[in-house]
Amino acid sequence: TKKQRKSSSGINAEYGVVSALKEYGIHALLDLIEGSMTVKTTRKTWDPYVIIKARDIIKLLARSVPFEQAKRVLQDEMTCDIIKIGNVTRNKERFVKRRQRLVGPNGNTLKALELLTECYIKVQGSTVAALGPYKGIKQVRNIVMDTMNNIHPIYNIKILMTKKELMKDPTLKEESWDRFLPKFKKKNVQTKKPKKTTVKKKYTPFPPPQQPSKVDLQLESGEYFMKEHEKKQRKQEEKAQAQETKVNEKAEKIKQVYVAPKEEVVVRNDGEEGSSNAVDIENLKRKLKKKNLPVMEVKKVEGVPAVVEEQPVKKKRKRKIEEEDAAADVEVAPPKKEKKKKKKSEPDAVISEGVPEETPKKKKKSAAVSEETVSEPVEKKKKKKKKVPPTE
Repeated sequence: TKKQRKSSSGINAEYGVVSALKEYGIHALLDLIEGSMTVKTTRKTWDPYVIIKARDIIKLLARSVPFEQAKRVLQDEMTCDIIKIGNVTRNKERFVKRRQRLVGPNGNTLKALELLTECYIKVQGSTVAALGPYKGIKQVRNIVMDTMNNIHPIYNIKILMTKKELMKDPTLKEESWDRFLPKFKKKNVQTKKPKKTTVKKKYTPFPPPQQPSKVDLQLESGEYFMKEHEKKQRKQEEKAQAQETKVNEKAEKIKQVYVAPKEEVVVRNDGEEGSSNAVDIENLKRKLKKKNLPVMEVKKVEGVPAVVEEQPVKKKRKRKIEEEDAAADVEVAPPKKEKKKKKKSEPDAVISEGVPEETPKKKKKSAAVSEETVSEPVEKKKKKKKKVPPTE
């Protein structure tokens, strides 16, 4: 059934070609047994160049171009070109990669070229068939050859897009477009590594000395005469020794992390050597004097670092603070127990005036009452006298 379909499609194509060429007075014959097609002129042909265009149709159909597109070659100002790309690169992988670059992902680059050049492009095997106006086919040939010579088609597409925009402006018809076109710099990227230069040895007629074999080496070490269990034991000992050396190396590396770094030695003004943490005391004194801060006394002893002692700071309002503390003690202090023999002082007299005599049974209540009664006369006394004598 497949063969019948192919033959029927071939017959339909044949009738289409025959009918298309008959209009121009050309006779076409298709031989399906040999797989060939012949084109002849007749007495009715009026255009002498039509025979060459008929030949081009046969070429395009052989390159799997559809007949509807191939038929356009018979029109005026339309031509075709079959570009051979098989001999540009010898490496097959590189050839396939560059051909795929021309097509692009999902045929996007090929569509862009068709829109910009107004040509139909078909990539098939080792050839590229192009069909369109003369100017567009010239551009297609240049782009195809550049892509096969490792120049990406996107650069040529950008140039064509700028040219198309510049064509719209009638003022730029007689001017050069070089200033508007993008300029791409070539980068010399070395794909191959440089070859290593080897120094040639001097020629000697004598052959090199024969190297010892494994048996010779075993005879030298005495391993040849050893038994199997002895050989295994020896290998185990060598393995254990290698492991010990590795463990020791790792331990040394770990110890190096915990070794303290060397301290920098700083020379003082006196000429003595000291660590970088040493403090210049005289400079500190000067700074403190400038800031009006209290200066500390420093005792210097040979072989001992300087010790800083704070001086007792004199305060101007010391007496006032003591007086205020004494007044607070008087206000808060609870009443003292009465003794048989007691010397009367001024604060005791104040307390005795405000507090009535109580029985020993009711002690707790008297303490609460005394605090309330004591506070009133003391406050009155404060108003009268600013200074209160401190209690011992």
